[in-house]
Amino acid sequence: MHQHLQNFLQQRTDANLYRRRLCHETKQQPELMIDGEKYLSFCSNDYLGLAVHPKLIKAWQEGAETYGVGSGASHLVTGHTQAHHALEEELAAFMRRERALLFSTGYMANVGVLSALLSRHDAVFTDKLNHASLIDGALLSRAKVQRFPHNDMERLAYLLANTSARHKLIVVDGVFSMDGDLADLPAIVKLAHQHNAWVMVDDAHGFGAVGKTGRGTLEHFNLSVQDVQILMGTLGKAAGVSGAFVAGDEVLIEALIQSARSYIYTTALPPALAHTLRESVHILDNEPQHREQLNDLIAYFKQQAQQYDIELMPSDTAIQPIVIGDAGRALALSQRLKAEHQLIVTAIRPPTVPDNTARLRITLCSLHTKENIDYLMKALIKVLN
Repeated sequence: MHQHLQNFLQQRTDANLYRRRLCHETKQQPELMIDGEKYLSFCSNDYLGLAVHPKLIKAWQEGAETYGVGSGASHLVTGHTQAHHALEEELAAFMRRERALLFSTGYMANVGVLSALLSRHDAVFTDKLNHASLIDGALLSRAKVQRFPHNDMERLAYLLANTSARHKLIVVDGVFSMDGDLADLPAIVKLAHQHNAWVMVDDAHGFGAVGKTGRGTLEHFNLSVQDVQILMGTLGKAAGVSGAFVAGDEVLIEALIQSARSYIYTTALPPALAHTLRESVHILDNEPQHREQLNDLIAYFKQQAQQYDIELMPSDTAIQPIVIGDAGRALALSQRLKAEHQLIVTAIRPPTVPDNTARLRITLCSLHTKENIDYLMKALIKVLN
């Protein structure tokens, strides 16, 4: 086994697919200190800069004073506190759904939902660019997995029309994490109505950042709980902290409490964290300036890229990838940006993205400035040419 693992690691290195962690010494913000040097980061999913918001820091301290630092048990034993319960109620109200259920991570939420609701008599229809957690959840459910090319509604319609499954569930990302574009939810919902299917949206990268009031891709498309029955959102991106939730009607949430193994058999989130997230929801609802700043920066970034003939993918979100193709070249460009320009821009390579689509994944945060973007653009021009 040891030799096998050594061979595996060498193969990853030879293919330019080996991944290394960066260890920084500062708060989560655009300017990071790594090995004693300052770098400007364009990699964080902290889209609204809430990870360092003073109100959240204060709420975390208050939560620790009130509840301590650990929950001590799973939700169904003694781990479910008033902080967790209030957060679930406030998330449900914010998302305009009957109920919400907390999970420790988005991965656990997706795996828990799909494995709880589906079985071998059912079918799950997934976009080929869906997040790994949705792919794994679909496989663990034992349902028949039907994959369709990215946003290919003609193929999805064909698959739906030719299944004999007992229950049908269409599962998509709201915002695709490596491309930054949106699922064609209006067309998906229309097909779901026609074929008596349910729809689940993983809105990890839309929650808090997309939509007029930050309620995500469903708000962007003006869709209701009758259109999308299952909504998953994460709390470690635009919300700035950690965790995830699933929102839907009373029956859905109660069924998940009874059967989602990744909810039942894990320690509840620290109550101080839940207390902090209540403040996050309040900020999302009452401080639109963070989202407005982000949208201004997205527009400015795209304008500058067009001016300098830097080809972007079709995204209007904070995720702005530049496709390079070859994994080795993408890695080399990322390393040059770090070494020559003190910029952290991650090279995303297979298997996270399909072969020959390695990319520089740039993500914007409301704490960035236009001057930061100008500096990034000048550096990109130098390394890309």
